[in-house]
Amino acid sequence: MTEELKSYLNKLMKTVDGLHAIIITDRDGVVIVKVSSQLAPDTALKPSFLSVFGVMTEQASKMGIGVNRRIINFYDRYQTVQLNNNPMHVHFIADQEANTGNILELENDLLDVLKDISKVVTMM
Repeated sequence: MTEELKSYLNKLMKTVDGLHAIIITDRDGVVIVKVSSQLAPDTALKPSFLSVFGVMTEQASKMGIGVNRRIINFYDRYQTVQLNNNPMHVHFIADQEANTGNILELENDLLDVLKDISKVVTMM
């Protein structure tokens, strides 16, 4: 199943020009599944980077305007699109010029996969 999931994520990753990684983690940043190209920056693939999204999501949700669902960050050469799909987070790492809207649309393609993974994660 893991290889099938990685194959599916790799296929999705290739549908968006400039997308270099798709990572699914638990809310603490522990990697559940990860696919990446050689162009993905090593720093963005580390658990220490991935776990920060959970903290940012909690803080953003405390602003009194509802639960935070997405955070998009732009850096010098890269962008990160991170989705809160409790109890998991999805992280996309892409070139700065990659189409952010196309990346966000991948969430719809991942809904069934995330439901299946969610069942396993909540059992742990």
